[in-house]
Amino acid sequence: MPAPVTLAQIASRLGGRVVGDAQTLIRQVGSLERARPDQITFFTHSRYKARLAATRAGAVVLAAEAEALTALPRIVCENPYAYFARVSQILNPAEPSQPGVHSSAQVAASARIPASACVDAGAVIGGGVALGERVWIGPGCVIEERSVIGDDSRLYASVVVNRDCRIGARAILHSGVVIGADGFGIASDGGRWVKVPQIGRVVIGDDVEIGANTTIDRGAIDDTIVEDGVKLDNQIQIGHNCRIGAHTAMAGFSGVAGSTDIGMHCTIGAAAVILGHLKIVDHVHVSAGTVISRSIHKAGTYTGMFPFDENASWARNTALVRHLSDLARRLRDLEKRVLKGKENG
Repeated sequence: MPAPVTLAQIASRLGGRVVGDAQTLIRQVGSLERARPDQITFFTHSRYKARLAATRAGAVVLAAEAEALTALPRIVCENPYAYFARVSQILNPAEPSQPGVHSSAQVAASARIPASACVDAGAVIGGGVALGERVWIGPGCVIEERSVIGDDSRLYASVVVNRDCRIGARAILHSGVVIGADGFGIASDGGRWVKVPQIGRVVIGDDVEIGANTTIDRGAIDDTIVEDGVKLDNQIQIGHNCRIGAHTAMAGFSGVAGSTDIGMHCTIGAAAVILGHLKIVDHVHVSAGTVISRSIHKAGTYTGMFPFDENASWARNTALVRHLSDLARRLRDLEKRVLKGKENG
């Protein structure tokens, strides 16, 4: 456990303005409801005023407009939640690895493993694999031939990285992640399916985090690309030949079919489905449970939740729903004309 820090020490590292006792000692973070006097919490919305008034926390991170809502020692900043996240990083640093290769690991002679790397029990490292400095390969991981993993990346237990894939620096891959399995490439031939060899790679940028049991398929011909800073939740499926733009975040159970291009700084809600061969521009936000069936060429928030029905009926109703706003406008215009006619008649 790291040593406790004062509010003054926190502000000196992260910025912000301390109000109240700057020497308040903080040992851990906590929620508004359950924080103890040696913990720091955060406040972001007026609907939580009662919880702020009742909190037993030793200090609070909040915005300038909320500064007067509490007499507790506090740090005032522009983005309280992001600031709180950085405070939590200070108080909960990642566990350091112990360099070395476990005796039960299987490492090919041609693999490049620096002395600073850690390869845990039961891991399998294939020929031509290159690990960066301070990489941590967890128990039972499999890194297949010619794959590359960048500096300071960590793979938790039972991650599989298939052949020829590339993972950038400071990546975090949680347990059960599979990178570079074959995409769903099959061709119909006389009532039978013919497998299309998947010869592309998966290429992942720097500072990417991938949640447990998420799968990213290798490209059929070209590579599947996940750019810098992307954050993927648990149990997500990314199809072959997709591109996920830098700093996009996707929530759990969402899925992207093959050959779709998602822009930068997008957010994809839980259980959203994005069909294949689409283009989504930067700064698009897809609500939870939404099905995206056509390309999106304008930034904004998109939501679509519609009850299931027989397909033909669903298609007719959906076509009508898409034109409801136009129909409502035309109805209003018609009502105005009718009223005007009555007044003139």
